[in-house]
Amino acid sequence: MKDKIKWFVFLHIIILMISCSSISSKMAALNMPSIKGLMFYSITVFILGVYAIAWQQVIKHLPLITAYANKAVTTIWGLIWGYFLFHEKITPLKLIGAAVVIFGVYLVVSGDETTDENQEFLEKGADNND
Repeated sequence: MKDKIKWFVFLHIIILMISCSSISSKMAALNMPSIKGLMFYSITVFILGVYAIAWQQVIKHLPLITAYANKAVTTIWGLIWGYFLFHEKITPLKLIGAAVVIFGVYLVVSGDETTDENQEFLEKGADNND
């Protein structure tokens, strides 16, 4: 269980990292064509490369459905970054959308835990029948 928590935390660190690539890509778009724009574009590509490698490690240790469902949290990071860095408005509709995302992630993750418990129960039952 401790190992699963460690990988879950790592997953959210790389989700935060991928949300930072959105910042650098927006900065690249705002500064193109210039050296500054190319620098931000390079940062974006670098972050995406590191993310791709880290993602492969995460899905080795966590169920794919859990890992993939948690990627939706980037929506919330997008709201936060947009508000603080780009002075975008957070509307009630955006907040409702973020709440739906969080609730959906909760449902998927809690459903996965139930599946793990059922699998353990079935394995114990198979051991008792031997």
